Amino acid sequence: MTHFKREVYLLNQLCSVLKIQYPIIQGGMGNISSPALVAAVSNAGGLGTIGCGTMSTAEVEERIVATKRLTEKPFAINVPINVNPHTKELLQMAITLEVPVVSLSAGNPEPFIEKLHAHNICVIVVVAAVKHAIKAVQGGADVLVVEGYEAAGINSNLELTTFTLVPQVVDAVSIPVVAAGGIGDGRGLAAAFMLGAAGVQMGTRFIATQEMPVHMTYKQRLLDATDVETVILGRSVGQVRRVLKSPFTSSLLADEAKGITLADYLERTSETYHMKGAIEGNEQGGFMNSGQIAGAIQDLPTVATLINNMMTDTQQCLNHALLNNFQSQ
Repeated sequence: MTHFKREVYLLNQLCSVLKIQYPIIQGGMGNISSPALVAAVSNAGGLGTIGCGTMSTAEVEERIVATKRLTEKPFAINVPINVNPHTKELLQMAITLEVPVVSLSAGNPEPFIEKLHAHNICVIVVVAAVKHAIKAVQGGADVLVVEGYEAAGINSNLELTTFTLVPQVVDAVSIPVVAAGGIGDGRGLAAAFMLGAAGVQMGTRFIATQEMPVHMTYKQRLLDATDVETVILGRSVGQVRRVLKSPFTSSLLADEAKGITLADYLERTSETYHMKGAIEGNEQGGFMNSGQIAGAIQDLPTVATLINNMMTDTQQCLNHALLNNFQSQ
């Protein structure tokens, strides 16, 4: 295991670019991301990420400062360009506070990349289609997170799956590609490697850890989840989001079936209702984001245990595949 970890650190392109030990990134998680979780991921060798969601610059600054108190390792902020009204201010703050990595999603990243590069900030761009990946590379992205719609939260209405999308993007670009959506253990990381990715990004799996300060109801729902525990909201208005089934989401889906306005849908899937579900554990008054990987989550480890176990299991999976599938050749 030690030898494998050392080789990953020395040879993995993603680790080299991000200056991290293991090729594992924590997804942003919107307004519920926590400095405690972000720092735990970075301290364990991955890349923790503060999700800016719809927060103000003051709120994000507070989380950046808190994270820096907890870790000296690299971490990122994720800025959803067309979701947060303070995108330019947030990016300037990242420069001022010397955040080493910025992840850009939900919008065109090109206008912002050159300025970030001028301040030695590594730029990750989240994409959900091959054409978006190519455009992001042309705009100067350093790393691509390629997200299938198995993932939690807001997704592309193209609804492409991780397993089909990742290898197509890998074939189309020359920068490190990170697989996201439906990944939660060493088997997922090994599969990502086989698809040509240099690492993985996980959101839902990091919710179910000891360091993540969400309501225990949320974590228990993930532990109890079956393979069909999630549902897609927003197809009727072209705004796809994957969440756990709940009374709140059932009501929203019923209203979609009757015909809901885009404005009403966006209001009822805002961060206000996300916080009610995730932080307060209120399944009648809010929702909980979740990817399809929820059905495979069986425990609540520390972040360090999760990452270490993933690296061990990845090596075992790769060795097993080589020994059992190619032994006779």
